Parts: sequence; C-alpha cells; structure tokens
Amino acid sequence: MHPEQGSPYDVIIIGAGFAGLYGVHRAARAGLRVLGLEAGESVGGTWFWNRYPGARCDVESVDYSYSFDEDLQQSWTWTERFAAQPEILSYIDHVADRFDLKQRYRFGQRVTAAHFDDSTSTWTLGTEAGDEYRSRFVVFATGCLSAPIKPNLPGVETFAGEELFTAQWPEEGVPMTGKRVGVIGTGSSGIQVSPIIAREARELTVFQRSPNFSVPVPNRPWTEADQQEIRATYRQRREKSYYAPAATPHAGLQTKAVELSAAEREEAMEDRWNGGGVLFNKVFPDQNSDLTANEFVRDFAVAKIRAKIDDQTVADDLIPTDHPIGTKRICTDSGYYEMFNRPNVSLVNLRREAIEEVTPTGVRTANRFIELDTLVYATGFDAMTGALLRIDIRGAQDARLGDTWADGPVTYLGFGIPGFPNMFSINSVGTPSVMANMVLHSEQQLDWVLALVEHCRAQGIQRAEVHAEAAEKWTDHLMEVAEGTLFVKANSWYMGANVEGKKRVFMPYIGGFGNYRRYCDEERDGGYPNFELTA
Repeated sequence: MHPEQGSPYDVIIIGAGFAGLYGVHRAARAGLRVLGLEAGESVGGTWFWNRYPGARCDVESVDYSYSFDEDLQQSWTWTERFAAQPEILSYIDHVADRFDLKQRYRFGQRVTAAHFDDSTSTWTLGTEAGDEYRSRFVVFATGCLSAPIKPNLPGVETFAGEELFTAQWPEEGVPMTGKRVGVIGTGSSGIQVSPIIAREARELTVFQRSPNFSVPVPNRPWTEADQQEIRATYRQRREKSYYAPAATPHAGLQTKAVELSAAEREEAMEDRWNGGGVLFNKVFPDQNSDLTANEFVRDFAVAKIRAKIDDQTVADDLIPTDHPIGTKRICTDSGYYEMFNRPNVSLVNLRREAIEEVTPTGVRTANRFIELDTLVYATGFDAMTGALLRIDIRGAQDARLGDTWADGPVTYLGFGIPGFPNMFSINSVGTPSVMANMVLHSEQQLDWVLALVEHCRAQGIQRAEVHAEAAEKWTDHLMEVAEGTLFVKANSWYMGANVEGKKRVFMPYIGGFGNYRRYCDEERDGGYPNFELTA
C-alpha cells in the first residue's frame, strides 16, 4: 500500500503516453496535486507496448511532438522524417526525464475500477495490484488504440509454437530466422511487421480477412539543412497546425476533383502519393464526400498497387473492393506489396478459405493445413471505447458506464459523460482523435480539461457534470457530420465494426480539428454553460 492512498489528490491522470504525460506536467505546473497511474513499467503508452519490428508513425516526426516548450522543440533532434517506435519512445522518455514526470507516476498500476462517491464528490480508483487511490477529478488518458483484441479461433489455446501479439511485443525482440511464421491480420501493424519478418523467416504466410489500402512511406533522414530549417520555422509550422483540419501544417487542394482536368488530377495524386502515408487521403477536398472524386483516387492507387505485384491473382486479393478508399484508415508501408513477389511469402484469403482450426503445429483452413513455428496476431484493437469499458467505471448513483453506453457512446466534446461527474476522457469518442495529429490535440484537450479543474478549484466547486442534453446534441452532431461523408460506408474500426456485438456508430469527430477546437473555445470562454458546476 502506498502511504498517500488515504489522502485525495486534486486530479489523477491514467496513462503515461503523450496525453497522460502532458496532463501530469500541465497539472503540476498549475499547482494541482496530481498523480499519474500507468499499467506499464515506464512511460510511452502506445509506443511502450507496440514494439514490433517496423512500427512507425504515419505523421511526420517534427509534427508528432510536443509544442508546449520552445526549448524542447529547439533542442531535440529527430533523425528521420517518419520516426520509428524506438526513436519515439526515446523522445517520450527524454521528455519525462526533462520535466521530472516519472516521480509523479505509479507504474505497474493497471486501473481496474473507478467509483464515484456521491457524498464526497470524489473518485476512488482500484488497481490490479490491489491498491486504491482517491481524487476529486479523474482523467482517462488511456488511449484510443490500447485495448488489443485477442482472436477467438477454434483451438487457438492449443498452439504449441511461439505466440506473439504486435500490441504486446517482447522488449528484447524475437529472431525469426529459419522459422515458418504466420501473421494473422492485415491492418497497419500487420502491414508494417510482415515485410521485416519476410526478410528473415524461412516461410511467411499472411492470413488476410479484409484487405487495406497502403501507401509507401517515403522516409529519409533529416539532413543538417533540414534541421536548421525545422528549428527556424517551428513557430510558423505550429501556428498553421493549431486550427488546421488534421492539426498538421499540410493543406490540401482547394479545388474539387471534378473541377480539374484529368492531367491536373493525375499530377495532384502523384504528388500526394510521393508525399506518402495518410496525406494521400487528402488529395482533393471532396474525395471523402463525393464517390466520383473518391473513384479517381481509388483507381490511381489500384494502378500503383498492381504495378508492384507480379502475380495479378494475388493483387486481386490484396486490393479492397468493399469500401471507398480512405474510409478505412490508409496504412503506410515499406515494401508490403512487393513482399508478395518473394518465393517464401504466401497469402491466404480468409474470405475464400476461412481458418477452421488452430492446432498445436499450425493452422487448418478450409483448403489446406499450414505448418507453423510462430503465430503473430496483428488483430487490432477495441478502438476508442475499449480501454474505458474494460474498467469497472461507476458514476453518480452507481451508474455503470457499460450500461450508460449500451446503445452507443454519448459524450459532450468527447470530454464529459452525463452521470459521471468530475471525470474526463481524452482522445475519446466525440473528439478528432485518430483523425488528427494526436500529440497536438492531446495538448489542446488537456489544456481544456485542466482549465476547467482550475476553475472549479478557484471557485470552490466540488462537482462538474455535463448536462445530458448537451451530450445528446453533440453525439447527434457527430453522426450528422459523419453521414455527410463516405466514412459511414465502411465497416471500419472507426465504426466499431471489428468487434463482434459492438454498436455501430461513427466514433471520431470528423469535422476537423480546427472546428472542434472552436467548439471547445466557445464552451470555455462562455463559462462552461453546458456543465452543472456545484459548490
């Protein structure tokens, strides 16, 4: 038991990723008594757990970084355009040490319960280790892609070989030389890890249920000239990002695809393809709302993919036909499609031959038996809501979050949930979340939440709870915006479609980070009219 457990904090922040760390720093700087709780043994969040070979961010390193401290921006040197997991984790660790944040955390503390006490307007948090902590306010910075899905396959528990999860990769790494490896899953993690495994393994079998579009990541080292320009223009770069749609300085074309000539469209798509990654999802302003514009982009991508693959029957299996391009998150890769030209790599299309059974020595499909030494599960996450719903959260009058969200999640601005006073979630349902630069809008969200906490402390307010009507209106607005796009046409994890039984609703706010931020500014500057503030 920790000695401070009996004494309540002003705020407890759960999570030590980009959001949680900044929140602890921001709260401490404001003079709040703050504690951080983290399930892992150190800082890093997503980048602590996802250590699989090839893990890399699809946002440029200079943008996927903190903006709150100018000296930090000027002193840290990113080595390449799109940073890989080890460098990102090193950066997060550096920030934690630079601002002395680790001493404010209790690590190895997986929160399993959070209960609100109506009589004292405080939260009590319980952990897997059996410890308890009390706080006036609680902030869940638990990540929107942090609840891994473990496959429910017949016989999966009988496999006698090596079993690995991309979301829980061993820190020491795993040699693949000479092994027969199966990778289940072709989302971002599977697409990033497979080419590296293919270079080492004796055989690699990729089990694909749903193909995804992927764009090559045009990575390169930052030169000294690049570094000088980055440092000289950081302020302008951030100013462009603060109210930009994706919280990055990259602006797309303002002319609709159908208003351009064929040559102009081709030039624009080639430029964005070469720019790499998720930028290809923003070639034209109408490509995510107009099916004709989307088809231009899709046809271009399909031609690029086919040119990389020798066997066009394999290409047929690798090219999605069930959703408009970009309505599932576009992946980024380093040689994924070319990998299937290797003699030691094969693809199993699970829509044509499903897995019937996992045995001690391999996988049996409808058509064949595949012997394996190692199984890698790149099977994704219960996105957005999974991390919260795996905790026993009970609000006012013992309301359970799982019951409150039984018909789909309801929030106001993503922060507040009616019936759960003094509780806030970051990067949750109703925020731009995965649709924007997570680091920059984590700062924005924590600034907003902690400004409200400071306001409550200054005014002697013990309880802050969002009005149910405001949350219902915001959730309705969330869906109205989504329904004006093509995103609702895809069975994506944005919709919860990758989790059996999960309510199908579009979870991120897709109206752009700048618009979202203006809503937040209006609520704060108006004195929090959509919250019940009780002294």
